[in-house]
Amino acid sequence: MIGTVDVGGMTAWHATVAVKKTYYAPLVVRAAHHVFRVKPVQFHTSVPVLAAVQTALPAAPDTVVPLTPSFVRARLQKWVKSVAAQTYRPARPGTIVIHNGHPRLHHHHRGHALRIHATRILIRHAIDTGTRTAIVAPFRVLTAPDVRVGSIIVIHRGLNRLVLFRGSRRVRSFPVATGQAIYPTPLGQFEIVLKEKNPWWYPPTQDAWAQGLKPVPPGPGNPLGTRWMGLSAPGVGIHGTSEPWSIGHSESHGCIRMQVPDAEWLYRRVRVGTPVFIISS
Repeated sequence: MIGTVDVGGMTAWHATVAVKKTYYAPLVVRAAHHVFRVKPVQFHTSVPVLAAVQTALPAAPDTVVPLTPSFVRARLQKWVKSVAAQTYRPARPGTIVIHNGHPRLHHHHRGHALRIHATRILIRHAIDTGTRTAIVAPFRVLTAPDVRVGSIIVIHRGLNRLVLFRGSRRVRSFPVATGQAIYPTPLGQFEIVLKEKNPWWYPPTQDAWAQGLKPVPPGPGNPLGTRWMGLSAPGVGIHGTSEPWSIGHSESHGCIRMQVPDAEWLYRRVRVGTPVFIISS
């Protein structure tokens, strides 16, 4: 045997051909849904065949002449990294998309990444031994957060309406007041970041309309009513109101006003982290 090749009874020429055919044969690497073929010469592989054959000629039967190929490790590393880049699939987190005013839930998808070091070891073993069975490259699974199926709020700014969903199921709809043209309620995706019962109202220092106004404690006449659900949009929240006549109109300074009983009902059914989508119509 020369390495893993049986050369018993062969001439030196035939033994040389057999060993070269085995050790210089292409390698097949299966990675995910891809199949890669690579010739060992791409790694500058060198197999000392002639010296091994000369050693084998006078050897007794059942002798195994070791064969140790050499190659450029940097070239192997570069090739494996190329395979890793071609087969990489990132994980996709779950998302919520609003379509025709209704939330659609798109669940997460797992991804995968080639185990580069382990794959190099498998290829190196195949080069060293001359084995050419297909190499199945190992992968690690990549995960991402899934969409949370819970309460979702959709606010139709143009219709002055707030709709509560449980997942994609519509639960209840409310008339609301949204921002005036000069102080529009922002559009986009937000979430509830703060909940307060019987909140104080503090005049926003950055807005000219609030200059000279003083904080209002909880109780009758508080502009926030009895409940405050602050959004990730700065200075914007969902709350009750001391001006129930404004509901159904664009009368606020950017916040979403609700009738006090409606705000209290909603407050009990949402939590910090509840997604809030504000759309134009």
